[in-house]
Amino acid sequence: MVVDSLGNGLFLPLSLVFFLELTDVPLAQLGLLLTLANALTLPVPVWVGGLVDRFGARPLVVAAQLLQSVGFAAYAHVQGAVGVFLASTLVAVGVRVFWSSVFTAIAEHADADARPGRAWSTDTWFSVANGARTAGLALGGLVTGVVIADGREGTYVAVAYASAVCFAVAALLIAVVVPSHHRRRAAGAVAASGADAPETPVGYRALLRDGPFAVLTALNTVYALTSMMLGLALPTVVLTVLQAPAWLTASVLAGNAALIALLSAPVGLRTPRFRRTRVLVVAASLWTAWAAGMALLAPGRLAVVVVLVVAVTLLFTAAELLHAPASTALASAAAPEGARGRYLAVFQYSFTVASIVAPAFFTSLASVSSALPWLVLAGLNAASVVVLLRLERHLPAAALRG
Repeated sequence: MVVDSLGNGLFLPLSLVFFLELTDVPLAQLGLLLTLANALTLPVPVWVGGLVDRFGARPLVVAAQLLQSVGFAAYAHVQGAVGVFLASTLVAVGVRVFWSSVFTAIAEHADADARPGRAWSTDTWFSVANGARTAGLALGGLVTGVVIADGREGTYVAVAYASAVCFAVAALLIAVVVPSHHRRRAAGAVAASGADAPETPVGYRALLRDGPFAVLTALNTVYALTSMMLGLALPTVVLTVLQAPAWLTASVLAGNAALIALLSAPVGLRTPRFRRTRVLVVAASLWTAWAAGMALLAPGRLAVVVVLVVAVTLLFTAAELLHAPASTALASAAAPEGARGRYLAVFQYSFTVASIVAPAFFTSLASVSSALPWLVLAGLNAASVVVLLRLERHLPAAALRG
């Protein structure tokens, strides 16, 4: 998780600069090529989910790491538009395969690790994974700053090769060190139900008819959108609304990342005693308060502005610490036996949709009023609390607790 997030945290902000420095492709064409490469991967999770349920998650996670490794190595050699498109598509497919399979891999590992005396539940595993991902993104951001400050072509090429090596090493470690529990669990399920018991595969048609899971995915789209707004909108708010120095944004984002990386494990050890839906209710309530606080921020003395921004961001951080493990663990536990790969792959579309909607959501509403995006976001999160409490009775009882 750290390696994958490091690579993507590094190249998400660096990709345009990288290709501008090393190729002759103009900026407008680069943006179009990268957008098209990512758009082509939208159907990938549907395909990957079925493969995960059939073969287990570990082979897909390994394949995702290898695809990204080859793609980043290719970055160092591309020249024209075709090369940029092919290398970017390879990396984008690897990223999509990774996020469509890694959470099932974590859930499979957590199931195998669950035994008397173990303090770590599935929720704890997902919480630690979130902390690892955040640490990787933060480290990638620091490396990006160093690379851009250096500015030499050789440095960009070295970073591409270093990322390729990291992904290759991660693939090797997962393939060699992390055991696969998929077949073992499937065999145990067959033995428990009788050797002659027919399998009842759950396909995507049945998944689409699962109303409670569809509502859960829709709610998580709201939460995913909310979670993206801090990094997306805070720089604009600090500079244009609060008229504060740029270092405030960097400090707040770094502090948020550090707290999530440090506190994910302790929080993940304590939340499993509560219903996952109630944990999400608390997270949504905290995000409601955070968004309302962002709407009320106004220019003033720098010391006061700093205190207020830090205070409201702490609400965001607390919500993120609660949401990440509880939402994924709930989606994983709500899946029928043998369909977890499909369910979690579809659940990831909530983040995909949110990433597509977030820029337009913020800019269009902010053009009307600087407070409007935050008021709408607060309203969506407040409404989600009511929906979530009603949804609770329709979800499998066993899915509500770890």
